[in-house]
Amino acid sequence: MSATPHTAGRVVGRIAAGMLGGYAFTWGFIALLIGVTFAADMEFHDAEALGYILGFIVFLVAFLWAFVAPSLARVWLVLAGGGALMTGAAWLVQRSLL
Repeated sequence: MSATPHTAGRVVGRIAAGMLGGYAFTWGFIALLIGVTFAADMEFHDAEALGYILGFIVFLVAFLWAFVAPSLARVWLVLAGGGALMTGAAWLVQRSLL
């Protein structure tokens, strides 16, 4: 039994949301976490290492959630939108440190 084009499109959409949206969300999370922890007097390299370690887990959860969420539009909104918001917040935090 082969997959129909409609089903294949859904799978490709979920993979794209998981990879691209998950990347954007993780990027924003790591940038915000590094900025906030550095602002809270953590050493930069320690904040960076913590961000990368937790970012790996965040990406894994975001990627897996992209496949189990009932709405693909909600996945894109949360992952890409949340990533953009966290990146903007990180930019503001890092700008205030200068």
